[in-house]
Amino acid sequence: MKVVCDRSALLDVVNVVGGVVVSRTPQPVLKCVKLTAGSDDGLMITATDLEIGLRLGVDQVSVEAEGEALVPADKFIQIVRACDESTLTIETDNHTVHIRSADSHFSVFGVDPKEFPPVRDLGDAEVDCEIVAGQLSTLISRTLFAAATEHSRYAINGVLFEREGKKIRMVATDGRRLAVARGECKSGTGESSCIIPTKALRLVSKLIDDPESTVRMAVEDGQIFIAIGEGPDAAVLSSNLVEGAFPPFEDVIPKDQDKRVTFEAQALSKAVRRAALLTNEESKGVRLSFHDDKLTLTSRAPEMGEATVEVDMDEYQGEPLEIGFNPNFITDALSVVDSQNVIIELKAPNKPGMLRSGNDFTYVLMPVNLS
Repeated sequence: MKVVCDRSALLDVVNVVGGVVVSRTPQPVLKCVKLTAGSDDGLMITATDLEIGLRLGVDQVSVEAEGEALVPADKFIQIVRACDESTLTIETDNHTVHIRSADSHFSVFGVDPKEFPPVRDLGDAEVDCEIVAGQLSTLISRTLFAAATEHSRYAINGVLFEREGKKIRMVATDGRRLAVARGECKSGTGESSCIIPTKALRLVSKLIDDPESTVRMAVEDGQIFIAIGEGPDAAVLSSNLVEGAFPPFEDVIPKDQDKRVTFEAQALSKAVRRAALLTNEESKGVRLSFHDDKLTLTSRAPEMGEATVEVDMDEYQGEPLEIGFNPNFITDALSVVDSQNVIIELKAPNKPGMLRSGNDFTYVLMPVNLS
C-alpha cells in the first residue's frame, strides 16, 4: 500500500475515528485503526470497539498502490498531529507502516490486517429512513445531554429513537430530567423504535459537517447503521443497540400545569448562570420565586455567600410560586433551543416543571428540596 494524502484532511479523519478506539483492552487489534487504500474508494480508515464500528474516507488522497494496514491508533494520530507539512506519504512494508513527510520518517510496527474484526457496512440492509443531516444534528443535541451515564437501568444509557411515518421523536432521561425532541425525515413508512447508545450519537454529531447532506439509517439484527453523505466517501457508523425497554416516559410529562410564563431564552439563561455562581455541591439548587411581574432567583452556599437575581416577567399566569431547581439542568436545556422565547409551566413546589420551545422540544425536570 502507498498513498499520498493531505495532512489536514487526514488529521480531521483520525481525530474522529480515534474516538471509537478503546485505550484499555486485552485485544491489541482493538487499539489499532485499519487503513484501506483502493483505486475506487481512495483511503478509508476504520476502527471498532466491537460494539461500535466507524469507517471514514479521507479527502484529497492519491493512491499509488492498493493495500491495507493495521497500525496502533495512538501513535498514528500523534505522528499525523506532529507533522506540519501539507502532505504525508504512507507506505507499508509487510506489517510495518512508514509515514514520511518532507523532513521526517516514522516506521511504526503494525499488526496483520487479517486479525482486525469485521466491521459491517450499510450494505444491502433495508434503509429505515432518510433524514437531512442538520435535522438529525438538532434532534441529537436536544436529547443527548439528558441521557444517563452508567446508570443501573441500562436502557436509559441511550436515547430512544422512534419513527412513525415521516415523524421522528427522540427521547432521553437520566431519572431526574427528560428531554423530548421532535422532527421529520425525508422518507420512511411504517413504524420503528430502538435505543441508540450515547457514544454512537456523539460520533454522529462529529461526523455531520454539511447540514444539507442526507443521512440514511437502517436497523437490522440488533444493530443500527448510519451513513452520512453519498458515494464511497460516505461516513458509515454501525453500533449495537441498547437492550431493554425504555421507561414509559409519557407518564412523566405533566398534563395539568396551571402556572405559565414566557421568557426570552438568553435573558433567562444569563440570570440562572449568575444565580448559580454561589452554589456548591452541598447547596447546588437555585430558588425560583414567581410573583407578579418578576422572577427572583436566589442561591445560598455556606461559607460562600448569597446571590439574588431578578428577571422581568410578562403575563405570568397563576398564583405565586417558589420552587427549586438544579441550575445546570435549566441552562443545559436553554443552550440547545434555537427559538428566541421559551415557555415554562409549573404546578407546585414538589411537582416537576416543564420547559417548552415550540412544538418540537419538551423538557421536564424534577425540583430539588431547598429547605
